[in-house]
Amino acid sequence: MPKEILTVAEISAADAAAIAAGTPGLTLMERAGAAAADAICARFAPQPTTVLCGPGNNGGDGYVVARLLKARGWPVEVRALAKPATADAKAAAESWGGPAAPLEAPLPGGLWVDALFGAGLARPLEGEAAAAALAMAAEPDRVVAIDVPSGLPGDTGEPMGACVCAALTVTFHARKPAHALEPGRSRCGEVVVADIGLSPSRAELFENTPELWLDRFPWPTHESHKHARGRMIVVSGEAWSTGAARLSARSGLRIGAGLVTLLSPTESLAANAAHLEAVMLRGFDTDLELEQATANVDAAVIGPAAGVSETTLLNVMALARTGAALVLDADAITVFRDDPEELFSLLDRDDVLTPHRGEFGRLFPGLLDAAPERITAARRAARRAGAVVLLKGSDTVIAAPDGRAAINLNGSPWLATAGSGDVLAGFIGGLIAQGMESFEAACAAAWIHAEAAELHGPGLIAEDLPGLAPMILRRLYEDR
Repeated sequence: MPKEILTVAEISAADAAAIAAGTPGLTLMERAGAAAADAICARFAPQPTTVLCGPGNNGGDGYVVARLLKARGWPVEVRALAKPATADAKAAAESWGGPAAPLEAPLPGGLWVDALFGAGLARPLEGEAAAAALAMAAEPDRVVAIDVPSGLPGDTGEPMGACVCAALTVTFHARKPAHALEPGRSRCGEVVVADIGLSPSRAELFENTPELWLDRFPWPTHESHKHARGRMIVVSGEAWSTGAARLSARSGLRIGAGLVTLLSPTESLAANAAHLEAVMLRGFDTDLELEQATANVDAAVIGPAAGVSETTLLNVMALARTGAALVLDADAITVFRDDPEELFSLLDRDDVLTPHRGEFGRLFPGLLDAAPERITAARRAARRAGAVVLLKGSDTVIAAPDGRAAINLNGSPWLATAGSGDVLAGFIGGLIAQGMESFEAACAAAWIHAEAAELHGPGLIAEDLPGLAPMILRRLYEDR
């Protein structure tokens, strides 16, 4: 099953529904505390442990953790920011049965369990809580956070002042945006999602993992032939800017498209011909010739080193008239910076925009700054454009016009190299050409792209990525 990402309100609603259906809140708290204690014991050797408890239900989870660790022979101390303020937290504190010293600096040695505040916190930490958060942020390898690191709002992943940094975060039922979006994700360390018996939700936000799209991946059959596996074109730049388009074309071929053609300005034909083998090559000189050459094509990629010019703008318009699904990257996005609405009028829901933050700002000025987080910004952009938007970054967000969204959790730092985005555009185009729905194709391409980079590791350059894709595809094929 696809893994949901739920907002704080959605998790609260799931909790409330479980309680209304007859599961006491204290039972849910006991399950949460037990899951956290199990995760701690699985990763740490018994050692002096301080559980820092806040006044709410997050603190209640902490009292359960303290009791269970103590029962397993761990030396445990509880430090309380304030007395429990909810009925369930009071009951959990009473079950702990031990003393609760005031929260004050310095913190003792050993392991620290952060149960001060959960994901619903809507104000900056103050006083002793802020001091404790800063102390834990300085030594994250000693910290386990319950739900989220204190000081990190669950819906945005953007710390409000002092914020804990943890080696392990144990959350419940589903990840929240703070577990997936930077900089919150980096403050969470390893994230364990524990099942505490809540019912499935009807979410539209998911972790981008193969469970989301693998059952619709376009594998060939014994009856497949190259034409059946999809026809894709990539538009080349001028003679001194051809490499990026070749990267996209090669990537489309590696991801499975049956026929890939590089459409090249005549002046670029010789440069491209010297470097192409299985990718076909065809020349054009005008946007009308490009449109005619793209007849009966399933997907078209334009933008990689295309040039921010009138020619690129006219070429995008020509491709939009063909009915092929478009993947617009780089220069094909920036060329519309003065009139984004002109671009949006050309697009439909099968098209994909792949901006990084700067390109996103050119098409959707102010939207990323105005939204509380990247998910909302990408969703609003997809609705405005009427197309799929893949907002690139270490926490890539893919959004469809109908509100579906996914966050990539396997982003790799090795992708910070010139040309990696051109490869991603080719992967997306190649999957769409094979008949994969555009949102799912963008999700699958982003995940495969990151997995390939991680497989290679240090020294990766963009030219390596297409050749690494088959190993990731084999793994997916065997897991299907």
